[in-house]
Amino acid sequence: MRTFFFFLLLCPALFAAQPNIVFILADDFGYGDLGCMGCKDIATPNIDRLAAEGVKFTDFYANAPVCTPTRAGFITGRWQQRCGIEFAFGYQVEQFRRVKDAWVPEPDIHGLGLPLGETTIAQRLKTANYATGAFGKWHLGYKDEYNPTKRGFDEYFGELLGHADYYKHTYYDGTYALRDGLEPVKREGYFTDLINDRAVKFIRDHKSAPFFMYVPHLAVHSPFEAPDAPETPMVTKESMLKGSRAIYKAMVERIDLGVGMILAELDTLKLAENTLVVFSSDNGGERYSRNSPLFHHKATVWEGGIRVPCLMRWPGKLPKGKVTSQMAITMDLHATFLAVAGVTAPAPKPLDGINLLPLITGDSKPVERTFFWRIDRSNRKQRAIRQGPWKYINDGNSMDLLFNLDSDIGERTDLGYQHPDILADLKAKLKAWEAEIDATEREIWVR
Repeated sequence: MRTFFFFLLLCPALFAAQPNIVFILADDFGYGDLGCMGCKDIATPNIDRLAAEGVKFTDFYANAPVCTPTRAGFITGRWQQRCGIEFAFGYQVEQFRRVKDAWVPEPDIHGLGLPLGETTIAQRLKTANYATGAFGKWHLGYKDEYNPTKRGFDEYFGELLGHADYYKHTYYDGTYALRDGLEPVKREGYFTDLINDRAVKFIRDHKSAPFFMYVPHLAVHSPFEAPDAPETPMVTKESMLKGSRAIYKAMVERIDLGVGMILAELDTLKLAENTLVVFSSDNGGERYSRNSPLFHHKATVWEGGIRVPCLMRWPGKLPKGKVTSQMAITMDLHATFLAVAGVTAPAPKPLDGINLLPLITGDSKPVERTFFWRIDRSNRKQRAIRQGPWKYINDGNSMDLLFNLDSDIGERTDLGYQHPDILADLKAKLKAWEAEIDATEREIWVR
């Protein structure tokens, strides 16, 4: 018995509680719309607290410039093109399903989902005995077989589609989007508030066991509808994009309120020290957002479309108030969360993301990495690669542009003519990545 207790003293880590993981993902959030990122007109004290008490990334990227593919990149830990998702599910996209050896158009705009052959982050965390919950916008499949509760989540409450009226919870074509698990449910209230309340309840219900909570907000995606305004008319296709900076501000601040509710519950239950909390966005901001000092916005491969805020707080492990220029990307969070949870079994399919913890816990200099983006649609064809400070953009198949982001974060000065060797090298690497991605077997193709 004395030997056993001596062993406990020597090896306390073996008996430490597994950490909890909370990932809060905003939608269409501007790079500069947080106080900690320089915003002056929106109050975000709770999200800013994550930066003050943890790590702030300056060079964090979304897997894609629109929502569905970024979410697929996180959920699978792989380039989203590997499972056939390059653009967002929904209207105005080309959707195909493989039938035998042929690609057949998918006429139902709500018909496709994350292929069932893909293993999700929730399924992998379940192997480490985590309770798993997702609350918010799913946008990885509307049909029951794609529901989060079929993809490793114990609980789900939210809207399945890419957007819906914040009060009526209905897509503008009349499709009802709100679900509690598999069941359509009627709920009164503003969607962001409903998600905030459900997230806090999940923490309370699972305080005694390790949990993974994914909170993918619909806000601040259109329709631009302010909280505390239930008289707002039902959204239509024509009114979808109408709004203002003031409405956007109110929507952001309601997300921030929810982050504060989550942090307060972790504090009350004395879970904060052993809980990793991450905040990010699925792509760059859109029309009422502030992406400054970046150029352009959502749905482009310019920095304003793909560079996003990312904050991480884990008081027991991460440094406090650290700012890092380490390049990172959404799918890295998949590998990072597995490492945090102690999931060491090989992935069914190799991950493309990496565990970020070793890169941000010490004093080492940022590691050079290479990221790729592509939009391949009939009305927009863009490609980009970033390696170290250098970024190459092919904007429309006819214009090759090279920028040094260390000295030109706004992508204003083309240096391709001054550095033809760097330009040629990045073009070759992008071409090789595309060839590998396009050779991957896939069940669907969305672009």
